[in-house]
Amino acid sequence: MSTPLRIAVVGAGGRLGRAACEAIAGSTDFELVGRFGAQDDWRAAVRQRKVEVALECTRAGLGTQHGLALLQAGANVVIATSGISIEDQARLDACARACERGGLIVPNFSLGAMLLLKACEEFAKSFAAAEIIEMHHDRKRDAPSGTALETARRMQAARAPGGAPVPIHSVRLPGLYAHQAVLFSAPGEVLSVRHDLLSAEAFAPGILAALRFAARARGIERGIEHAFAR
Repeated sequence: MSTPLRIAVVGAGGRLGRAACEAIAGSTDFELVGRFGAQDDWRAAVRQRKVEVALECTRAGLGTQHGLALLQAGANVVIATSGISIEDQARLDACARACERGGLIVPNFSLGAMLLLKACEEFAKSFAAAEIIEMHHDRKRDAPSGTALETARRMQAARAPGGAPVPIHSVRLPGLYAHQAVLFSAPGEVLSVRHDLLSAEAFAPGILAALRFAARARGIERGIEHAFAR
């Protein structure tokens, strides 16, 4: 029987962090050796506790800084915090390779969101006009969401160079959880794709798959699809 992977969660008190801790604790593949808030001295603890993979899910804008620190502390990483640009990914990748580490940047752990991204990449090749509407609860601070930004980036990359940016509309209202609709149009027709996330339990399969992938990764990849590639 293989030894469980030693996992820590940075941002364990947040909605995603709590869901991650529950999923990890319920799996025989992992041992949860650290639950940290952003203000804890998690850098030293990660090294002392010999953490193999750290999940970073704190606050938008902190993912790159925290990811670099985790790699330097000796852990592979899964970064779920919004705001990781392609340039940030290159910095993380260079650090990971220098440290002989690796990991995964995950804008969204949901399988449904993964399929929506794939569909939007394909549809963007045929529809020149498209807009994104992302809707979240009123406690979500960042806007647009990381998922919407990643959707727009991939759609833009799928099109011919020089195309117009994909507009994103953000809605923050009580009663919502996490929802995204993408509308594609051409003369005489509209194609819409929508994903509705109703609770954080939808993240569990993606979180566990991402941790398994990150444990064996060298360099930093982007997107939950890497964790499910066959």
